[in-house]
Amino acid sequence: MSWKWVRTDDELAAAVADASAFSAVAVDTEVRRRDTFYPQVALIQLAAGDNCWLIDPLTLTDTRPLSDLLANTKVIKVLHSASEDLEVFEHWLGQIPQPLFDTQRAAALLNLGFGLSYRALVEALLGVELAKDETQSDWLKRPLSEAQCEYAAQDVTYLIRCWPILAERAKERDRMAWILEEGAQMETGGKGPLAKFKSAWKLDPEKLAVLLALLEWREQQAKNRDKPRSWILNDKSLYAIAQRLPANTGALGAVDGIPPGVIRRQGDVLLSIVADASAEAAERPPASLPRPASAEARRVAKQLSGALQALADQLDVSVEILMPNRELELIAREALGETILAPANWHGWRSAEVIAPLRRRAEVTVENLDDAG
Repeated sequence: MSWKWVRTDDELAAAVADASAFSAVAVDTEVRRRDTFYPQVALIQLAAGDNCWLIDPLTLTDTRPLSDLLANTKVIKVLHSASEDLEVFEHWLGQIPQPLFDTQRAAALLNLGFGLSYRALVEALLGVELAKDETQSDWLKRPLSEAQCEYAAQDVTYLIRCWPILAERAKERDRMAWILEEGAQMETGGKGPLAKFKSAWKLDPEKLAVLLALLEWREQQAKNRDKPRSWILNDKSLYAIAQRLPANTGALGAVDGIPPGVIRRQGDVLLSIVADASAEAAERPPASLPRPASAEARRVAKQLSGALQALADQLDVSVEILMPNRELELIAREALGETILAPANWHGWRSAEVIAPLRRRAEVTVENLDDAG
């Protein structure tokens, strides 16, 4: 396996010019994310045709050619399980690759399996078993070893060989638009830090307002200092502050789990956040968080799971790619008369193929429950 190193701005411009001549380019990143908020980009890999480039971001001063490639709508960017890569590119370059063909999602839509690893995909399509010896490497060290380079190169050289196989199958089954739509809808950031607080819906408006304000403060601190959220203040302590609403340093110090150093450095700020959020909540309470699904909604959702599987069988796709189980509860709650916030992925191809039939089935299920009751 051969590759070309890209370490200068001129080499990057030349590599991007060569890659842009192809209709598709495989893309991957190697990062370090142990003690920072943002992933530290350590290496970018590209492959197109028989070419492979290892791009060293530590030596570049002008990354615009790479941004231009990611934004070039004439070149499909092929990535596998792209979520972390998207976060890298969004923070580092301010550009998410589009159009994006995520081979993991493509595999699910072609019924090759859901959540396939890159190694499993390569073995299934190419019959090649890849080594995983360098998965825990320190990619920021220089020089990289020959083994590291080999590992990094294979992440895109085999990926670009998988691309025509998946593309052909997608075209045969009229799924290419679905796969590219999946790529266009991919976002960074996950569910957000509030999602970890499963009991937050129980908080009264004042305590919820304080929790939201503390989360916003911690997020900004983590970004500004480029440190993990837990290094600023862990979830347990943050939630405890919202529950106890300390009004002075003594009360704040009595909250379990807050390090003395945090109280010394940030105690006044935390007390100010609590006081300001409490006052704000008295005038403008925050919107209530959704409650967990009722027992009735859970029963309806359970019955919908069979309909979801039937749709997957009919479409010949992995059932998990259609909808996670938690969204079945949203369908059920809507059918029971609740107002819901529909996820963004309910639009596009899922709207007609998945959401509409499930909504019809949910309405019938609820009617049958009413008749039986």
